[in-house]
Amino acid sequence: MANIHDYKLIAKKSSKYFDLLEIELEKQFPNLSDLQKERLGFYLFILENLTDRKEILDLADIVTDTEFNKTIFDDNFDDYGIDAVYINEDEKLISLFNFKYREKYKSGKQSLNETILSTKFINALITENHNELLSKSKKYAKEIIERLVESRDVWKIQLFVVSNEDFDLVKDSNIIQLEKVYGLEVISIGLNKISEFISLRPEPIDAEIIIDNDAVMSFAESTISSSKSYILRLTLDELIRITCDNKELRSKYNIEKVSELKDCTLDFSVLFDNVRGLVLKSKYNDNISITLKQDPTKFFMYNNGVTITCKDVIAEPVNANKKVRISIKSIQVLNGGQTLRTIHSFNSLDEKNIEEYLSKAEVLVRVFKASSENKLNNSIAEFTNSQNSISSIDLKSLRSEQLQLEQFLDEHNIIYSRKSGDTGLDERKNYIHKISMERFGQILFSLKGHPEKATNQKKLLFEKYYDIIFGPENLKIEDSPKQITRYFEIKKVYDSLSGKFEVNEQKLFYLIYLDEHLTAAIEDKIELFERIIKEFKPSSGKVLADSRKLIQLQFKDYLDKELGI
Repeated sequence: MANIHDYKLIAKKSSKYFDLLEIELEKQFPNLSDLQKERLGFYLFILENLTDRKEILDLADIVTDTEFNKTIFDDNFDDYGIDAVYINEDEKLISLFNFKYREKYKSGKQSLNETILSTKFINALITENHNELLSKSKKYAKEIIERLVESRDVWKIQLFVVSNEDFDLVKDSNIIQLEKVYGLEVISIGLNKISEFISLRPEPIDAEIIIDNDAVMSFAESTISSSKSYILRLTLDELIRITCDNKELRSKYNIEKVSELKDCTLDFSVLFDNVRGLVLKSKYNDNISITLKQDPTKFFMYNNGVTITCKDVIAEPVNANKKVRISIKSIQVLNGGQTLRTIHSFNSLDEKNIEEYLSKAEVLVRVFKASSENKLNNSIAEFTNSQNSISSIDLKSLRSEQLQLEQFLDEHNIIYSRKSGDTGLDERKNYIHKISMERFGQILFSLKGHPEKATNQKKLLFEKYYDIIFGPENLKIEDSPKQITRYFEIKKVYDSLSGKFEVNEQKLFYLIYLDEHLTAAIEDKIELFERIIKEFKPSSGKVLADSRKLIQLQFKDYLDKELGI
């Protein structure tokens, strides 16, 4: 269970996000208290982990909270109970957020029943009347209504109720009515779930196991290799023990009563290198729980198992060679993270579960010795996870070149965010920028002459085009700080002209491309580019919005011809 230390870590993390916002805006807010900065940064921290947006300014753009916009952007409007709105075009998902940031930690469950405030905004959606809304609230309500009413696609609506306390969302008749009438799903996110977002470099997690000879198989790459890996058949209560947050229990291989494990909780440090983030609700997780209750002895056959890497694994025969004692140093679970989370959650539901179900179920556990100095750790994670529905972007975050970029850019005070929640390798350092792996990939692809593909083919950047962008013969890591800094310089100038031109990422990628080929002031390049957009007429004769023009190769060819590129 989360505690006051998790509360303080979340506050620190939230404060870091506000610092990053000040850096990107190049603006200071000296009149704000530390608590106010934490509260506003909390929005960005949570949104990065619950949406697929990672850039600080992109996250700030989807915040609709009254205080946030009044303080940061001097834009005062009623948020109508919705503090952030995110529209996911790929998954046809509309996410609404209601935040509550508590100033002081209180132990024990609290009650949070303020969700009904959100009905003001939701009513505007249902009645298709956004006349009373202003600014961002009006903008996002209008966009949602267009998708719900005019689109032929089926859209799902979620309402996240988020608080930095350990709370129960009391579903009174009003909330139940919300779910029934509006067809939306209300999801509560409290201190326990938020603590799982925190990405802190972990202390090594070690464990000791004793198992029967027939439950272990060793593997070596060659007959002369001294480095061995192991495949184990472990009971789930043992898997819980070696991954729990109790150091004494992890080394207590001779535990006699499994009831000692009933209060164990997962040490999330073991998931630091796991590519799959927190999955809040999953049919897969439900199936695990059902199998454990209905047929625990068949769990081994139904589950793909868990893959662990470690810095060292030592096996020695004991008990007259009838058993094997295995010592594992610095455990990281690279595959099977959802299985691990779910069985720990199942254990916490009822103190009898550990003895009646978990001790009777077994799972396949692969233990590989893979030092941090080589590529094996990353390859194991990529290939064992590629069998499951994990995005190609997440898988590529484990590649050695991505880790090298992270390290190299850190030396230049730039945060290279390979996964959600990254706020730098050194919490004490004052960073100048934060950029996601995806955004940098889009920048590099634009620089290579493909700005028209950088936006609408983001997934392909980490599949079909990955080697063209990040391959050893194409990636010049020494140029990355300059490329990122230039991107933010261009973005700053373009944003300053937002009253004159509509600014979006598509246009920025084109400007990055033009910046490589034209010698002129950024403002002049923007003016020239905007004129060419207006002049372009597609061969089909159709009237297209600028966003549709920019993804056409025909427009890219027209641009190159006009500018002699």
